[in-house]
Amino acid sequence: MQFKDIIGHKEVKQRFIQTVRENRVSHAQLLIGPKGVGKLSMAIAFAQYVSCLDKKDNDSCGVCSSCKKYAKLVHPDLHFVFPVVKGKGFTNPVSDNFIELWRSQIESDSYFDIGDWYRTLGVDNSQGMIYSGESNEIIRKLSLKTYESDYKVMIIWLPEKMHSSCANKLLKMIEEPPSKTLFFMVSEEPDKILQTILSRTQLIKIPAIDTESLAVAAKNDFNLNDQELKNVVRLSEGSYRKARILIQNSDENVENFENFINIMRHCYARKVLDIMDWAEEIATIGRERQKSFLNYAVRMIRENFILNLKQPEMVYLSGEEMNFSQRFSPFINEDNVWMISDELSKAYTDIERNANAKIVFLDLGLKLVKLLRP
Repeated sequence: MQFKDIIGHKEVKQRFIQTVRENRVSHAQLLIGPKGVGKLSMAIAFAQYVSCLDKKDNDSCGVCSSCKKYAKLVHPDLHFVFPVVKGKGFTNPVSDNFIELWRSQIESDSYFDIGDWYRTLGVDNSQGMIYSGESNEIIRKLSLKTYESDYKVMIIWLPEKMHSSCANKLLKMIEEPPSKTLFFMVSEEPDKILQTILSRTQLIKIPAIDTESLAVAAKNDFNLNDQELKNVVRLSEGSYRKARILIQNSDENVENFENFINIMRHCYARKVLDIMDWAEEIATIGRERQKSFLNYAVRMIRENFILNLKQPEMVYLSGEEMNFSQRFSPFINEDNVWMISDELSKAYTDIERNANAKIVFLDLGLKLVKLLRP
């Protein structure tokens, strides 16, 4: 992975390169930012640059023995930690049990999120974790001498998923790091990381991808006309993953749209039995996809409200979404838009906290009945 492979973030790349050239690379760095903007890719590209045998002014060389191994994610001094699940033949799983799947995931799509990773593992309905046993692996790997590079690099994806005992052992290693060791942590919810770990890391903010870079990438990767490109860039909010989903009209996007139509129609018609059936059905799709739906629903409520205000130039909807919204938008107004958005956000928080999904979505549906037709 090279810096040139990552969309946008020119200033962040230059800052990383400068720290290497000035020999002031912090031993523990935490990359934070929204989903789909290239945080994990940036961490790998930074690690590759640190280890490159022929560094260039703006990137790793890409052809030395180190870069070639990084390209395949098999460099002996590069280590990964990421959420895994029990029940796949492992009672106390660690990241190395799934390393081949992990490499394949990054090689096929480096802008993936936790839901994509769970689907790769074949466990849509499970909640992954970095289990306590991982700490022993971290200690073992980092106690070894480097094989080829000046530094051992440990990339930890989503440290907020780390079991408390593992997090406490990691804290000790960050406080007293082994010689020539770098920790690159990649987080989407840093507020869930131990405060003592946060306070000992250098915080690197990876923002949303700038509009120009995202537009260029989308135009190069997909066949879009100018209006389609404008809509995609606006709706993706600086996330390449969101842009790709919108362009490809993926199964996830289609499923979210269908679920939104169904629940809004059931609620408007006050069909309680249909709402109960809908809640039972959506409770089976897995928590990451449930959260994806709720995020999608918040966006749709916003777009319908703007459409109701007669501001079509500010509305960004696909053709099918617009066809539905032209009929639905009159029911989203100043009296209910904030309350509906709040209920969707509360449901998201409940799902994230492992609440019973069937109860959460039934409760959401019953509240929407009152808000749509008071």
